[in-house]
Amino acid sequence: MSNHDYIVVYFDDEVPMKQALVRLTEKKERIIDVRTPFPVHGVDRILGMKKTRIPIGGFILGLLGAVLIFVFMSWCFVVSYPLIIGGKPYFAAPSFIPNTFEITVLFAGVSMAFAFLIRSKLKPDIRYRPLDEKITDNMFVILVDVNGGNTTAEKIREILSDIKPVEIRESEVKNNG
Repeated sequence: MSNHDYIVVYFDDEVPMKQALVRLTEKKERIIDVRTPFPVHGVDRILGMKKTRIPIGGFILGLLGAVLIFVFMSWCFVVSYPLIIGGKPYFAAPSFIPNTFEITVLFAGVSMAFAFLIRSKLKPDIRYRPLDEKITDNMFVILVDVNGGNTTAEKIREILSDIKPVEIRESEVKNNG
């Protein structure tokens, strides 16, 4: 485990937190993390985060599932065990469509779930210690890096003087990774 020094900025509402994010990114402060009690739309855009490629992986694996099940059903009904049922031909592609659709959705959904878990480094043995119990209850928190430069709590107070955060303090956070 490694320790990092942060300046922790607390807010009681999402609007001033987003204003503070804009102000801090304009002043080139290094924001490590933003922790909120519920998802806040627009934070990823403000922080300049890249769009995820998980849907692309889901599409590719869904397509793979569709091809695999279509080829498998074709092989079963044409080569392995051909039966004429109700006068239909051996290769009755329209009858394969419902199963193909279901397997496509299954492969895409399961692959995106696993990709999310792997990308987020979520596994059963993680023991999460929250920075502060108020974060999961009602506080919005911005973590600003101290190690990389000459950032101090006073400098952050000066930058955010007109936004009025609830609290600004220096803290040492232990990484769980």
